[in-house]
Amino acid sequence: MARTQHMFKKPRGTQDILPSDQAYWNYVRKTARAVAAEFGYGRIDTPMFESTDLFQRGVGDETDIVQKEMYSFEDLGGDSLTLRPEGTASVCRAYIENGLHNLPQPVRQFYLSPMFRYERPQAGRLRQHNQFGAEAIGDGSAAVDAEVIELGFRYIRELGITDFTLRLNSIGDPEERVPYLAKLRDHFSRYSSELPKVDLARLDRAPLRLLDSKDEKTRKIGEDAPRAVDHLGPESQAHWDELLSLLDGLRQVYPEFSYQVDHRLVRGLDYYNRTVFEFEPKDAGSQGTILAGGRYDPLIEILGGPPTPGIGFGSGIERIVIELRSQEIPVPSPDPLAVVIISAGSARAAAARLAAELRSNRISTVLAPERSFKAQMRYANQAGAVQALILGERELESGNVALKPMQDDSPQVEIALSEIAAHLGSKPAD
Repeated sequence: MARTQHMFKKPRGTQDILPSDQAYWNYVRKTARAVAAEFGYGRIDTPMFESTDLFQRGVGDETDIVQKEMYSFEDLGGDSLTLRPEGTASVCRAYIENGLHNLPQPVRQFYLSPMFRYERPQAGRLRQHNQFGAEAIGDGSAAVDAEVIELGFRYIRELGITDFTLRLNSIGDPEERVPYLAKLRDHFSRYSSELPKVDLARLDRAPLRLLDSKDEKTRKIGEDAPRAVDHLGPESQAHWDELLSLLDGLRQVYPEFSYQVDHRLVRGLDYYNRTVFEFEPKDAGSQGTILAGGRYDPLIEILGGPPTPGIGFGSGIERIVIELRSQEIPVPSPDPLAVVIISAGSARAAAARLAAELRSNRISTVLAPERSFKAQMRYANQAGAVQALILGERELESGNVALKPMQDDSPQVEIALSEIAAHLGSKPAD
C-alpha cells in the first residue's frame, strides 16, 4: 500500500523570512545598530529561554503574558523554563548577575532578539516575533527618559517612516497609585454590568488596563475616568514636568518632533512606573504601535537586586517592515551576484578552482550547473548575475576567458585568466 506523504508546514503564528524579504530586515537591523551606537548603547544578547520565575516575578503573575501567553516547559533536569516573552526582564537579570552596577551609570544596552508569546496571530503580531529594544539602567532622571524617547524617535525617522505620533503619560509610582487605583475601580464599578467579560476580570486584578481596553463600551466609560497625572506625588510631578520641558526642547533640534499627552495610555506589564510612551503611525488602528516603552524603576529590586531605576522600549521589527511597505519606503538592495562561471567538459575542474579563487578575493561567484551552454546562460540571467564568465577548453588553451555583461548590451570581452580577479575588482579582507 502506498504511503501517504506528509507535508510539513510552519507552526501557526510564525513566518519564513525568505531571501527576497531580507533587504527590509537588513535595513531595519542596520538602522537600529547605527542609531543605538550614536546614543552610546552597546549590544547585549541574553538567552532565548530563562527561568520561568524570572517572568512570573518580573512581568507579574496577573498579566496576560504570564497567565495566557508564555511558552513554558520543564527540561530534562526538572527545571521550569520559558521562552523569552519580552526583553526587559532578561536584560535586568543580566545587569544584576554580571555586576553591571559597577560600571558608569546608566548602563546603556540594546538588543535585536526573537520573542515568543502564545497569542492570536495578527498582521505584524506573531507568536515568534523579533524586537529591537533599548534599555538605560541606573539613572532615574527625566533627562534619561527624554534620551530614550529621542532614540526611539530617531530610529523611526532614520528608517524614513513619516506621519507617526508620540503619545505619552505618567502613571506615577506604585505607592501613589494605590489611592488612584481605588478611584479607578470605583469609577468602572458603577458600570460593571456594561463591561465585557475580559474587562470585568481586569476590574479587580488590573484596573489600569481598563483604560486601554479595545472594547468600545469600556472606552466610552473610560472617557471621564480619573487621570493618573492628577494623582502624582511631588517627586513624580516634578519628574513629569521636567520631562515635558525637555521634550519641548527637542523641537528646536527636530522641527517635526511632537507629542501628545494621552491620559488613557498605560502599559500591560506590572513593572512600569512614571513615564510610559508609544509611537504609532497615524490611522494605524489598535494594532499599529511600532515602538513602546516606559520607566521600570521597581523591576531590579523585584528581581533581587538593589533599588535601581531603569527605562527602555521595545519595537517589533515585523510591524516596522509592514509600515515600510505601507509607506512604500525604498530600502537598499543587496549587492547583485558578480559572476556566474559557465563551463563544460574538461574545463569544469578549472572552473571550480577559478570560482574558489574569485570568492577568496571576495568576488561573489557561482558555478553554473552542468547543463548545455544555452541553459547555463539562462541560469546566469535568472540568477541576476552582473557578468557571465565563459571558460571552455578553447579558453583554457588560449589562457583567456570571455566576460559577457548580463545587465546591459555591452560587448563581450576577453581577459587573461591570470588577470580576471583584478579585472573584476578584488576586495581587501576585513
